Amino acid sequence: MMYKILLLLFAGLLAAQANAGEVVEIDVHGMTCGFCVDAVQRNLRKLPDVEKAEVSLKLKKVRIHAKDNGLDIDRVRKTILDSGFTPIDVKRLDEQ
Repeated sequence: MMYKILLLLFAGLLAAQANAGEVVEIDVHGMTCGFCVDAVQRNLRKLPDVEKAEVSLKLKKVRIHAKDNGLDIDRVRKTILDSGFTPIDVKRLDEQ
């Protein structure tokens, strides 16, 4: 029994490490100006699991670097929606 508990704890630690420092790129529709970029960037940076948020008006993309505890994609999508824009495609990238 103790072996199973230790195995589950170890598996949980490995899963947490897999999310540590992950980078996510999201296509965002509706951004048309610098104020749009500022709004999205400011709101994403307030999230507790976001280390860094980069927003490109030209590419209409957001790149988010997660903190060590991983990234809650649903919360990120909701934050973008609440900022007045539409998150479309989410891609997980290798950390860059």
